Amino acid sequence: MAAINENLFDFLNKNERPIRPRTKGLTEIRGPYYSVMGKNYLSDVLESMGDSIDSLKFAGGSFSLMPPMYVKELIDLAHAHGVLVSTGGFMEFVLTRGKEAVNQYITACKLLGFDIIEISAGFIVLPTDDWLRLIEVVQESGLKAKPEVGIQFGAGGNSPQEALREEGVMDTAWAIERAKKFIDAGAYMIMVESEGITENADPWRTEVPAKFINTLGLEKLMFEAADPMVFSWYIKNYGSEVNLFVDHSQIVQLEALRQGIWGTKSLWGRVVTYKG
Repeated sequence: MAAINENLFDFLNKNERPIRPRTKGLTEIRGPYYSVMGKNYLSDVLESMGDSIDSLKFAGGSFSLMPPMYVKELIDLAHAHGVLVSTGGFMEFVLTRGKEAVNQYITACKLLGFDIIEISAGFIVLPTDDWLRLIEVVQESGLKAKPEVGIQFGAGGNSPQEALREEGVMDTAWAIERAKKFIDAGAYMIMVESEGITENADPWRTEVPAKFINTLGLEKLMFEAADPMVFSWYIKNYGSEVNLFVDHSQIVQLEALRQGIWGTKSLWGRVVTYKG
């Protein structure tokens, strides 16, 4: 009987994926929020699909509800599998607590071992210069700043479509110009908020990600796509190397699309790459 090794299914000629740490085709998965994620479950995910995961994101400030040492153990487990860890967009809540709270938050995140601090402002109004100042402070702390940019006011809390419609949307060109300033200031990456584009939007505003990509390129953008129809659309339109954020329960389905081995009718057998 032949030995079982990592190359057992190479004969399938799956799409070649960049080796981690990679700069394109990144996948970030949601950690604890809609469901608890303990060490045993996270270990299962990372042991089985770790090569397909680039970062783990805590959502909704979930880590602040847990014992700090347990949070550190989760972060250490991710690091042991070569996975970066993001705070998620909790910064916008911290900002409502004042400047000193922001400084303490950054210090605490660094102490716990976080790699990325996401800076979002879906529910608050923050001047662009203040965003730039936050990016600088986060970068100077040794962590990666990841601003979240979107077009929907009141985004980030899974608000009903009717409520978001009442809030209105901002000009896409303004959002793109702001994202460009963040990148020029040294931001690690831009997270593009899905609300108002594909989430709670009917019809989808597919021209918005197109404008972001046409202006800024793919490598510095990550799109929220925690819905199989949405991440399938991004793969179909921008290929296997678009950076995406999905739920932890969707990692296998997304990776099957990236490697071209499975998919819905419109994608089955059609996602291909050509590498040297």
